Amino acid sequence: MQNIHATELREKLENGESLHIIDVREQDEYDAGHIPNVPLYPLSEFPGVTDKLAKDNVYHVICRSGGRSVTACDYLESEGYKVINVEGGMLAWDGDVEA
Repeated sequence: MQNIHATELREKLENGESLHIIDVREQDEYDAGHIPNVPLYPLSEFPGVTDKLAKDNVYHVICRSGGRSVTACDYLESEGYKVINVEGGMLAWDGDVEA
């Protein structure tokens, strides 16, 4: 599994890169603040989210601190998805946030 730090992810977004990012926290955490335009797919709802994802995309997976995103990435990789774990999660995110 590949990893990227939250700061590097922000830099990629600021440079205009088109990325597929998914947030795997729970609804209350997401509602408290999330990266703009990033959809929520709670880890607690896996494996039911895979029908919403395309296997030809590379997904950057973020959670609060990086633990749940590793679990989500492991599962998605085992199902044939291309994923990149966001190290540090939202605790390390220093970009825009919307609630």
